[in-house]
Amino acid sequence: MPDTGQAAKPRAERKTQTGIVLSNKMKKTITVRVGRNVRHTQYAKIIHRATTFKVHDENNTAKAGDRVLIMETRPLSKDKRWRLLEVIERASSAPVLEDVVIGQRKAKPVAKKAEEKADSS
Repeated sequence: MPDTGQAAKPRAERKTQTGIVLSNKMKKTITVRVGRNVRHTQYAKIIHRATTFKVHDENNTAKAGDRVLIMETRPLSKDKRWRLLEVIERASSAPVLEDVVIGQRKAKPVAKKAEEKADSS
């Protein structure tokens, strides 16, 4: 190709942010929450605000709870304008106890109640 004499424009610096992965249930997409602190205009109290972004994760490497670094990119879909650069910190590998309810006792399973009645009679 002949040179037209125009120098190539350098690409502008792209925005990067860090956040926490909320969900990785979509294919090649994660949802990341990025937090920021803002001062209330009238009361001058510091308020925590958060924004969620849909982020492109090509290799599905990020999991829920991971701290990640994301970078702004061209629009990839209707909602995706960010892509994953790296996983900064992995979430703890401790199992999530979804069945535990704090302050309440769990009900016994019905099968055990039937066995107790049979034993007592």
